[in-house]
Amino acid sequence: MLTIGDLSKRTGVKVPTIRYYEQMGLISEPERSEGNQRRYSKTDLERLAFIRHGRDLGLTIDAIKELISLSQHPDRPCVGADRIAKEHLEDVRIKIAQLKRLEHELERIVSHCDGHSIEDCYVIRALSDHGLCEHEH
Repeated sequence: MLTIGDLSKRTGVKVPTIRYYEQMGLISEPERSEGNQRRYSKTDLERLAFIRHGRDLGLTIDAIKELISLSQHPDRPCVGADRIAKEHLEDVRIKIAQLKRLEHELERIVSHCDGHSIEDCYVIRALSDHGLCEHEH
């Protein structure tokens, strides 16, 4: 059995986040010691590692809940898990495209600034006047 501190160290998930995941139903309420300390099992450790990896990949809490639910039925087809991953991949691609447009605009703004005084600073003017931007971002 692991304490919440041990679980935190082994997964890299902070203690308040572990408590939050308990409240959200992502991990079950742990057993308690005689001193009322939380005691976690190997299964809890594995579940928390699963959640952490999902969060590292940018999955939402709801998506992770659904994936956990799906994982409880190993004989079922994986169409639901595939759908979640594909939807998230599409969201990531959209964000990457937005970031590329943002990067391009920032490069353009910075390239117009010749480093004189703030009075002549193109960065300041571009932030003050959205019309100076090349594209919507």
